[in-house]
Amino acid sequence: MRIVAQRVSRAEVSVEGRPVSSIGPGLLVLIGVEEGDTERDAHLAAEKIAGLRVFEDARGKMNLSVKEIGGQVLAVSQFTLLGDARHGKRPSFSKAEEPLRANELYGLCAALLREEGVECLTGVFGAEMRVSLINEGPVTILYDTRKLF
Repeated sequence: MRIVAQRVSRAEVSVEGRPVSSIGPGLLVLIGVEEGDTERDAHLAAEKIAGLRVFEDARGKMNLSVKEIGGQVLAVSQFTLLGDARHGKRPSFSKAEEPLRANELYGLCAALLREEGVECLTGVFGAEMRVSLINEGPVTILYDTRKLF
């Protein structure tokens, strides 16, 4: 799974002009499910997102996680994170998982975040979404579950 986590003061997803989910302070997390990802990847991603220390403590150091600040997560599925633009001008998305399986693992990741004690809202899988956010810092972290070993 490829993850883009952005520290936000607020974020919102809308579909067809109607708000679907919105959060206050926390993380907007874009999730790309790669072909061959498993439940293990969803567990690794959820654990990393819940524990990612990108929020400032009383001394102004990034030492606190979204869980520790009582923040929220807005998880949005985004297959284009698997785009490969190394050859030519048009990205290839051949590494993205097929939609049914991708939706299962995306949903599992959100559920695991909730099990970690983090309030997690989601976008609408497969929909044409509009995502708005105010990135605080800005702080943006990239994470790939396959680059651990």
